[in-house]
Amino acid sequence: MDVDERKVLAWTEAERLSVADLLEGLAEKDWSADTLCPKWTVHEMAAHLALSPRTGLKDTILGAIKAKGNWDRMTADQAIDHAARFEPAELVAQIREDAGSDHRSPGAKPIDPLADVLIHGQDIVRPLGLTRPMPEGPAIASLEHILASPFWGARKRCKGVKMIATDADWTGGEGPDEVRGPLADLLMAATGRGTGLAALTGSGKARIGAHCNPPVSV
Repeated sequence: MDVDERKVLAWTEAERLSVADLLEGLAEKDWSADTLCPKWTVHEMAAHLALSPRTGLKDTILGAIKAKGNWDRMTADQAIDHAARFEPAELVAQIREDAGSDHRSPGAKPIDPLADVLIHGQDIVRPLGLTRPMPEGPAIASLEHILASPFWGARKRCKGVKMIATDADWTGGEGPDEVRGPLADLLMAATGRGTGLAALTGSGKARIGAHCNPPVSV
């Protein structure tokens, strides 16, 4: 799917505002609940989403040095530190304020922030027993990008797997193994969530990991 940057930015803005609405409607206790990302609470996930359009090259370099080159650790440390500095309502306000920003972390493609917010929205709601609709166009564009990108790990994780959406006219990937499911589940599968390939078919179990952030932080 070829999508121009203006449409991607509009989709990203809409998803960020929708996540802000979601977070604003959570109970106080939900903010300390775990997400699908190991060791990240909802509060810390919200901090990560708030930081996404605010992280510059200097922040990335200093964070990478502090984390000794471990990108996932850097992203986690930055989110945890930001969460410690701001209350839930402040983080929601930050997400709203920067919803339309086209800023992205060094190395990230225009569609990476869209994929990030789509995925992390699911990371938040699923452990809470909530559901969150995923719009078809943004989901397909993000899924096709992630499957092709060298940074998300999906090339290796989904090698030999053909994905077939059950809620849209879409297929992606090639191979003898087939997985079928809603676009949201396929997107989670491609990024290695435990609710992904292993939940859709036994053939994916060997490729599921705990990876929550692409090497290029978005």
